[in-house]
Amino acid sequence: MKELFKNYLYEKNILVNDYKTPVEHPFETAFSLARLFGIRVVEGHDLLHHRLIAYAEEQEVRSVPAPFYRGFPESVRSLSKEALLFDQLVHYVVTYGFGDFSEPGYSLFEKDFERCAFAEDVTPRDFRVLDEKTAEGYLLEIVTGCLGSTRPLSNTEYEMVLEYFRTYGDVDLPVASKNTQIRLLADTRNIDYAKGLMLSDVIKLVEHIQYRVYGCRNVKALHFSSSDRKFVTAVINDIARRGAVDLRTCYEKKAVWCGLLHHIHYKPCCEEARVFTQAMRSKGNESVYSDFEKEMAAGNVRGAVQVLKSGKGSGALMRNLYYVLSRCQNNEDVDYVLSQVDKSNPIILLQMMVAGTNSGERTFRFVKHNLLQVHNETEEESLARKSRLSPAVAERVTNVLREAVAAAYHGRLGKVYIHPSMAKIAVPLQEATGMSGAGVLPKGSRLPMPEGKKIRAFTYWELVHDIDLSVVGLSDPARVDCELMTVEFSWRNMAYKQNAAITFSGDQTSGYKGGSEYFDIDLEKFRSIYPSLRYLVFSNAMYSSSTFDQCYCTAGYMLRDLLDSGEVYEPKTVKSSFRVNGATTQAHLFALDLVKNEFVWLNVSRHSECHVTAVAGVNFLAPYFELADKLNLQMLFTMLATEVVDDPAKADVVVTDEVLELAEGVEQYRSNDIERTMALLS
Repeated sequence: MKELFKNYLYEKNILVNDYKTPVEHPFETAFSLARLFGIRVVEGHDLLHHRLIAYAEEQEVRSVPAPFYRGFPESVRSLSKEALLFDQLVHYVVTYGFGDFSEPGYSLFEKDFERCAFAEDVTPRDFRVLDEKTAEGYLLEIVTGCLGSTRPLSNTEYEMVLEYFRTYGDVDLPVASKNTQIRLLADTRNIDYAKGLMLSDVIKLVEHIQYRVYGCRNVKALHFSSSDRKFVTAVINDIARRGAVDLRTCYEKKAVWCGLLHHIHYKPCCEEARVFTQAMRSKGNESVYSDFEKEMAAGNVRGAVQVLKSGKGSGALMRNLYYVLSRCQNNEDVDYVLSQVDKSNPIILLQMMVAGTNSGERTFRFVKHNLLQVHNETEEESLARKSRLSPAVAERVTNVLREAVAAAYHGRLGKVYIHPSMAKIAVPLQEATGMSGAGVLPKGSRLPMPEGKKIRAFTYWELVHDIDLSVVGLSDPARVDCELMTVEFSWRNMAYKQNAAITFSGDQTSGYKGGSEYFDIDLEKFRSIYPSLRYLVFSNAMYSSSTFDQCYCTAGYMLRDLLDSGEVYEPKTVKSSFRVNGATTQAHLFALDLVKNEFVWLNVSRHSECHVTAVAGVNFLAPYFELADKLNLQMLFTMLATEVVDDPAKADVVVTDEVLELAEGVEQYRSNDIERTMALLS
């Protein structure tokens, strides 16, 4: 099996035995995996090949260099503020002053140190061992889940699907997401993937090629090669011959279409294409939204609803629901609009239910090219907004959405057993911007932090000089009685803020051959020193003139009993380690909830060209802190069940991370089965 697939399954706590030699010494292999990496094998002991030890070592242990303070954290706490500051200034003079990045920099004032032997107890991770045939079957199940989801895939999920097709051939599986379909069409240049696309989708294809191949976001400044022109022309002709010409939707991008048709020297291949080409090149605009706005301007809300539904479908009404409701003149209009809500598309209903009806200053979030784009509504925009809903209407909308979702999902899975821990795992609705790795969960998911444990956040990189790990403390964003407070902990100020509660390993600016940075957090002491802070947000920023997809970078966290025991990086204590690989300079990793004593998964690649984490720039993350409360796996599977049972033996579907002996035919969903859960949503 290809390494890409084995590595992907390893992140799901699965080891694959694809070796051709017989299994020898399985007991010793199990013991070594447990002792070295904290891996407990719970299934497939008879497949425990000794070469799995070397494979696990490749996944868990890299030659992670010592941080700037090699005796971190003890040596850092023993230095004065003046020594800490002078250390960094000297390093900056050598690197950014003299341009000498040849060797990693280290402290000048650090005293000799001797580490204690590592002797902590660690919580093991449960792994299964599968043979190659069984692993391929499980991989096909994951691919089917990815293709069956209407949600965009993350880069890692998509690359796995694409490589699966290249390895095993095009599997005859329906592709539910147009985003995925367009990416497959662009990367394979196989016209068969154009089936199901409408003509208006060609602009999305052009945008994808323009960005992925040429790195340009401006679709009006095309850089197409001759082969690109021929390919796009062939796609247009194929769609036109099928009669899938949604002319009124194409009017919405008329200026872009005119430029594209001119750039590719397009000549119509059939009557449908001729009519379309003439419409795009002539004057006038007959888009649905043009007629919709005319009806809205005239105060005809019901007419506007019908224009949207007949011309664009029910999804368009859902995307404009709050705008339409805000223009209703009476309760009868409100009743009419809510009666037109499409109850057959639960994904849109779920998204709206989670987003809520925010009447304050809004933050707009949308995904483009698998990066999160953020726009914070300005004070002027907020004052000019006319789409606020009254509390009574907002409550009615929430109730309608909740009832519609429950009705759409009810009874799909039969009897379901749900472990209580699933109430903390968010539903994977927005994973397109996510990064991959061991221990990663859907955005907004929460994990309990064991009492007494210390948190060590880390990042490690190669092939660029300078990546910065930082922490931003936030007061409770949900409190309306006080202004949001933020406190920065980063290379810019840690010389003055090092203390027993939060300790930084030093700013490494010459890590091309390997650099690392760490933050140690003692939660009890931190709460005492900073009682006003509710959350700690951990982020990576690319300080070098590059982006994360052009280097090797990982990040994650460890749980430690004794911060000064063993090496700085101890693989056995790592609870999550994932690749930071977005085409951006900003990545938000995870947060700590200091009140509930929980981790909150963020895992967000944000579109940014800023090379320093901005304190004010993390405020948009606040909704992720509430995601698991609004919608979690316990709620979802309760809706999907005909009956929720309290005994796994009585269930058709079991939702738990526990290792159970299940009867044949009983399905199990785990918290990290993101792809399979996404397919269930559609």
